[in-house]
Amino acid sequence: MRYPIFDGHNDTLLNLYVPERGQGRSFFERSDIGHIDLPRALEGGFAGGFFAMFTPQADPPKKPAADASPEALAAYVEALQTPVSQERARELTLGMMALLLRIASQSAGRVRVVHDVASLRQCIADGVMAAIMHIEGVEAIDPGLDALYVFYEAGLRSLGPVWSRPNAFGHGVPFAFPGTPDTGPGLTEAGKALVRACNDLGVLIDLSHLNEKGFWDVADRSAHPLIATHSGAHALCASPRNLTDRQLDAIRASGGVVGVNFHVGFLREDGRQEADTPLQRIADHAVYMADRMGIEHVALGSDFDGATMPAELGDVAGLPRLMDTLAANGFGPDDLQKIGYTNWIRVLEATWHG
Repeated sequence: MRYPIFDGHNDTLLNLYVPERGQGRSFFERSDIGHIDLPRALEGGFAGGFFAMFTPQADPPKKPAADASPEALAAYVEALQTPVSQERARELTLGMMALLLRIASQSAGRVRVVHDVASLRQCIADGVMAAIMHIEGVEAIDPGLDALYVFYEAGLRSLGPVWSRPNAFGHGVPFAFPGTPDTGPGLTEAGKALVRACNDLGVLIDLSHLNEKGFWDVADRSAHPLIATHSGAHALCASPRNLTDRQLDAIRASGGVVGVNFHVGFLREDGRQEADTPLQRIADHAVYMADRMGIEHVALGSDFDGATMPAELGDVAGLPRLMDTLAANGFGPDDLQKIGYTNWIRVLEATWHG
């Protein structure tokens, strides 16, 4: 049986917007580049998801080889912490937001940007790809939050206060492995104001990439379910990008959800970024979270077009293979429907206004 998959995170807009990343590919034509385009999405049962707008550094450091020295890896992790300017972030965010709107307008009704749950439900029922505008790392938003209200009117309904670097709102976790998410201070005063404003507007706050003190600052202030759109279980992979048992318990208690990340470096016990990682590792994280939190709090958050996928999965067209793996691990039809999309609908109903 095929299940529609609504996904917690992809970086497809950046992959399409920056020529050297997507090599000029089109969203509407099947490609061997990247992970998501419309033909492959239709093949894989991809019903839509959170389309992230992320600002990379103007001159990002080159990723070291897998056998690089610890010193080279440490230097790379440190270089990723370099902040980006608000001017650059706003330029790229507006560009990617416009790109998503153009994709929807040129799709002949096959793609729709959704702002409310009724529209999301209708898209899934009709087989239309539903896209949620999401900002990953809000450097494009000023500390006074003027831009937040403008972006909201343009369709923004989800944001992550930080990527894995500091900004005016808080601190992200580094990519050092092994490590703990308990790195650095909590939210700034601007970050706390951002949480209040998102609650008032009905904007989802994504806890992925946020450090542990920031996580608890959001938990203490937000009236909405706690949500991590693309993270794993720290007990299975000691990456600081993954969530501790205590964080998982808080997400469960709030009625929230975790989208299990497919990136191999957040799945493997050794943290290595090797594509030969089996699909079973995604299932292991899903099983662990379901046992810890309950099936109602587990979803999918692929990180397509932004991370290394297991070779068995490949790209979005491989999603049925993942669902088969989850079924082989004891998840029944009702469970797979919850993981596939209904858990996302539930938390969005509790978060969005209207």
